[in-house]
Amino acid sequence: MFKKNYTKVSEFVFLGLSSSRKIRPFLLAFSMVLYVAIVLGNTLVVFTLAFDPHLHSPMYFLLGNLAFIDLCLSTLTVPKMISDLSSGHNAISFQGCVFQIFVLHVLGATEMVLLVAMAWDRYVAICKPLHYLTIMSPRMCLMLLSGAWVIGFLHSVTQLAFIIKLNFCGPNEIDSFYCDLPQFIKLACIDPKKMQFMVTANSGFISMGTFLLLIISYIVILFIVRKHSSSGDLSKALSTLSAHISVVVLFFGPCIFVYMWPFPTVPVDKFLAILDFMVTPILNPAIYTLRNKDMKVAMRRLITQLFNLRKSP
Repeated sequence: MFKKNYTKVSEFVFLGLSSSRKIRPFLLAFSMVLYVAIVLGNTLVVFTLAFDPHLHSPMYFLLGNLAFIDLCLSTLTVPKMISDLSSGHNAISFQGCVFQIFVLHVLGATEMVLLVAMAWDRYVAICKPLHYLTIMSPRMCLMLLSGAWVIGFLHSVTQLAFIIKLNFCGPNEIDSFYCDLPQFIKLACIDPKKMQFMVTANSGFISMGTFLLLIISYIVILFIVRKHSSSGDLSKALSTLSAHISVVVLFFGPCIFVYMWPFPTVPVDKFLAILDFMVTPILNPAIYTLRNKDMKVAMRRLITQLFNLRKSP
């Protein structure tokens, strides 16, 4: 009986970003250009950090994992949206929708914890430079990364435990271009307000709590630098932390809106999702790498080596 109720709706249909056929070619071109930029930018970052021994440090280790997660987040949703825009077939299977929700929350929560770890790394580097390599040892970096993935997995499993028991008997249209909890719960054969507390308590408070923790940590770092360093060090710290804060605001802003108010009266969440899936994954490589002299030199070195390999017989 449970299986019968659970599989009554076999697929969902995405309404996408717009129903206008005139806008679809623009959205398709826009999505393809951004996704190619995301793949090239983040792949270049990952390979540069992996193969350049000069960048094998804690900060770059965490940055490489951030680029990998951003690439996975975009790949989870954007190729499907591109396929839907080009073919007009906007359906996704029930199992595919659940899988997308599960992986989305694993990656999203992992990135949140990873951003906290990066803030901790900057705190140690700026406030305790003499003990930086001792505190941020390879073992500590692996523990931070493993902890981020474990927390992300547990968070997503908790979400899945709630939604796996829901029954779906129609309708099956999702007013978005991907599957996520608020849209998924709306279609269940229950009063969605009963599940609103679960979404807010889990994803909403995690997003808001992590965001406030990060902002407070950056304020503390700036206060310590201002108190104990020269004006030159303060300006350097401001430049570094402003980049981190920009990424944090762009990533957490849509998350907080979507999960703190999971059923808004105005359907703007799918447009905010563009920031997380298509804009932030491009800005992360730009903010964290193109403003970094060591990264720019390493990227040029890697690109030169790749061209030399192609030219060699």
